[in-house]
Amino acid sequence: MDLQLGGKTIIVSGGAKGIGRAICELLAEEGAIPVILDMDQIAGRELASKIKSTFFEIDLNDAAACQRAVAQIAKTGKIHGLVNNAGRNDGIGLANGSPEKFLKSLNSNVGHFYYLTHYAINHLKEARGSIVNIASKVALTGQGNTSGYAAAKGAVLALTREWAVELLPSEVRVNAVLPAEVWTPLYESWMSTFPDPEKKKREIEKKIPLGKRMTTPEEIAETVVFLLSGRASHITGQWIHTDGGYTHLDRSIS
Repeated sequence: MDLQLGGKTIIVSGGAKGIGRAICELLAEEGAIPVILDMDQIAGRELASKIKSTFFEIDLNDAAACQRAVAQIAKTGKIHGLVNNAGRNDGIGLANGSPEKFLKSLNSNVGHFYYLTHYAINHLKEARGSIVNIASKVALTGQGNTSGYAAAKGAVLALTREWAVELLPSEVRVNAVLPAEVWTPLYESWMSTFPDPEKKKREIEKKIPLGKRMTTPEEIAETVVFLLSGRASHITGQWIHTDGGYTHLDRSIS
């Protein structure tokens, strides 16, 4: 199936590793031009070289840096899509957090979604482009001890609907993808903090209804790239769960 993405420029925040990397790789396979925004210079340059793309080393918490990056990208032509992906479950809860840590977590997990979208929006309107926001099942299920991340991802869902409404006249589509348990380098690093990582992994996988396995970054990427494409031309304001039924099906199913 032709996803009608050939030659289209798509910005991907946090694009150097994990889910963002998988999205960039698939976009390149489809003939699109992914632009990688990330703080990891080594991973970003390596990926850009591999898929013949462009990498910007950037602190996404810096609104001015986001503005400069978008302006530079726009000089090369139209901006057809934006994937707001970067974020991290930083474990800022009630007992172990503080007002200052909570606000920092909010900003680092949702602030740049607004920054990049704000500065890219006129370009996206011109191209009748598409935005995909990466949220999390935590926004709907809760997790415990992660107030900042949960609040930020809840905001991502709210902004997805808000922006979808605001951008209807311009025919810019806005959707969200909600991963649950995805085996990424960051997830693997978190798993390594447990005394028996393999045992913990098996315990988590048992709770995933479809296949009793974790979602792969490539499976998230396939959903995202479809939503960016012309094949999803009448889909907007949606929250799509690529999670093996984790969020909505009874996890006690054997």
